[in-house]
Amino acid sequence: MDTIRTLQVDAFTDEPLAGNPAGVVPDADGLSDDQMQSIAAELAVSETAFLRSSDAADHRIRYFTPTQEVDLCGHATIGSFAHLRDEGLEAGTYALETNVGELEIEVDADGTVWMTQDEPRIREVDVGYDRVADALGVDAAALEGASDDIPLAVSSTGLPFLIAPITYLSDLGSAEPDMRAIEELTEDVDATGVYCFTFDALGRESTLHGRMFAPGAGVPEDPVTGTASGAVGAYLDRFGAFDDDFPEELRLEQGHYVDRPGQVRVRIGEDVRVGGRGVTVLDGSLVVPEDEDDDILEA
Repeated sequence: MDTIRTLQVDAFTDEPLAGNPAGVVPDADGLSDDQMQSIAAELAVSETAFLRSSDAADHRIRYFTPTQEVDLCGHATIGSFAHLRDEGLEAGTYALETNVGELEIEVDADGTVWMTQDEPRIREVDVGYDRVADALGVDAAALEGASDDIPLAVSSTGLPFLIAPITYLSDLGSAEPDMRAIEELTEDVDATGVYCFTFDALGRESTLHGRMFAPGAGVPEDPVTGTASGAVGAYLDRFGAFDDDFPEELRLEQGHYVDRPGQVRVRIGEDVRVGGRGVTVLDGSLVVPEDEDDDILEA
């Protein structure tokens, strides 16, 4: 049996046991798809990143939830490069190969990792406020009141999310999501999950407060979501949420309702960039059986 190093890195925070925990496997070249899926299920965080060699870029990453592979994950990317920075990676710009193509990653001297996301693709959807409200467990009026100027839409900068603005933080915080209804809703609009948000944020410097649900991808509620943050930033730009005064940097707070508070920085310019820091909180190993059908045993 082979032993492989595995880590947990809390992303979009500089405090341990906050933000979004990501699994990181720094040397995954020898792992099969089945082994990576089994390791992700064993680590049981929303996504695990598997770092591999690349002929086309500086690094290759594949991402797995506990139930399936996904093409892109923001917080696991931030966590992976935060780990590489801890291991001696110099500040600079790096090319990352993913299932959605090659992305640019910039590592600042202070440890902040910036991820350039895919070109935005945004489309309005006509699913009805009542259906979305029932799935999220909120009053339809909370959605309708916030959507006068910014509509329900699916936005993607690598992964598609149904973006749903909500009037007040109290509405967002008291949501009682129906995971089965959300899964059916996201299937119908061809989205990975639902990102609902309000401009009624907790922090004085925060642009908005968000929550993200993706039960169809094996993630009932994600604490702090990088890919959805890029998508909502592009959505706000597309629909003119700030008129002609779009902020140089958005600060999206998330995770407070699952006791994992964190913040994502988003910059919209010629491209969409998502930034944050990460803290390694676990560094150990798993024993990987030779037979890929066997269970992963914790060392």
